[in-house]
This record gives sequence, structure tokens and C-alpha cells, in this order.
Amino acid sequence: MDHWFYRNITEPGKLPLLLALASFVLTFLVTRTITRLIRAGKGPFRNITPGGLHIHHVVPGVVLTVIGGFGAVGSGRHGVAAAICAVLFGIGAGLVLDEFALILYLDDVYWTEQGRRSTEVVVLAAALGGLVLAGFSPLGVNELTPEELRDRLGLSLTLGLNFLLVLIALFKGKARLALVGVLVPFVALVAAVRLARPASPWCRRMYRDRPKARARATLRAYHHDRRWAGPRRRVQEFIGGAPDRTVPSRRP
Repeated sequence: MDHWFYRNITEPGKLPLLLALASFVLTFLVTRTITRLIRAGKGPFRNITPGGLHIHHVVPGVVLTVIGGFGAVGSGRHGVAAAICAVLFGIGAGLVLDEFALILYLDDVYWTEQGRRSTEVVVLAAALGGLVLAGFSPLGVNELTPEELRDRLGLSLTLGLNFLLVLIALFKGKARLALVGVLVPFVALVAAVRLARPASPWCRRMYRDRPKARARATLRAYHHDRRWAGPRRRVQEFIGGAPDRTVPSRRP
């Protein structure tokens, strides 16, 4: 266990990744804490509005991501410069993804239902970063033996098969499982063999002449969403805060 921890987590070559992931998560948590205090009118924090223009924190996030990303490419995996660039990149990525919904909808939806997308993306990005840090290689290459890695044909077939499973999962409307499946092939396999989501491209094309399959897909998606919607909302609100509760206006 100690050997695995050193090899996959604390080895010098992975220190920048560890720093980037830690600074990413910490930045998101600090940012959400500050924005929740601003929303509640507590503490010394206020929105930055020079000249009446609200500067969202995605702006400095983009700047730090660019600086840290280019610096990391040029500094390699070792040394003080690599560590500093990794921290800058992590901070920038945390600020950017905290307002992912703003970029997606091109609107200030931070405290709305659409704003939940930011929390989902941050959690998913942190999970993927943790998997990479723990030693998972893209498309399951880490599961191959040294002999298989030397066999180009076997390596190509493995990469091609896993990539195909990820694509199938993606076209079935299971984007989260597809992303995780890039690192954990078994997840992509499970997502690929199960029924597609009702609004997915796979369902529209492959189930076009199969009404029973469409009905089963719709029913399964309904039960899945009903089962997990409540717990998912509670986790999102615990991490990122509850959205504004809008009261529909009454017609005169």
C-alpha cells in the first residue's frame, strides 16, 4: 500500500498534478464560500464592479489558466517553476469552472437552476483529476502488461475498443459515464450496453422504428431521474449553495 501511494501519488513527477488538483478544489470551495457570503450580505466581501461593470471571477480565471497552462508546458514536470505553474493553473481552472454555466448559457445564471451545471462539472473534473493522480491511464492502457504494451497490434486494438465504447456511451446520452470511461473502461462498457437516454442521438436513430425500445428507455430514464434527482440536488446544494427560488407571477 505504501509503495502504491508513493508511486501513484507522491512521486516527484506527479507533484504538479497533485498541486493543480489541490489548488483547483480549494479555489472552488473558497470561491463558493465567498459568493455565498456576498449573496447573504455577510462579511467584507463585495462584487467587483468598476465603473458599474460586474467583473465575474471567470475573467481572472481565464488569465491564470492561460499563464499556468503555457508555463506548465514549458517548465516540465519537475522543479519550482512546474509547481508554481501547476498551482496557477489549478486556481484558474477552479475560477473558470465555478462559472461554467455562465459560459454555457452566455448569461449570469450563477444562482439559478441552470447554475447547477457548474457544480456538476467541477465535481466531475475533480473526480477525473483524482483518477489520473491515482494512476489510471486514459482508455485503460495502465491495465496492459509490459509484453502487451510492446505489442503494437494489441495496444492499438485495446485503445480502439475502449474508444469505441466511450463514443457509444456518449451517443447514448451518458456524457458523465463516457468521461469516466476514458479512465475506467468498465464504466464505458456498462454505459454502452444499457439503454440510451430518450433524447440522445442513439435513441433518435437506433430506436426510430422500435417503439418498445423507446418506451423502455423513457421509462428507465424516468425512474432513474426520479430516484437520483433528490440526492443529487442535496449534494449540489451542500457544495455550491441552493439556487434562487423564483415564485411564478400571477396573471391579473
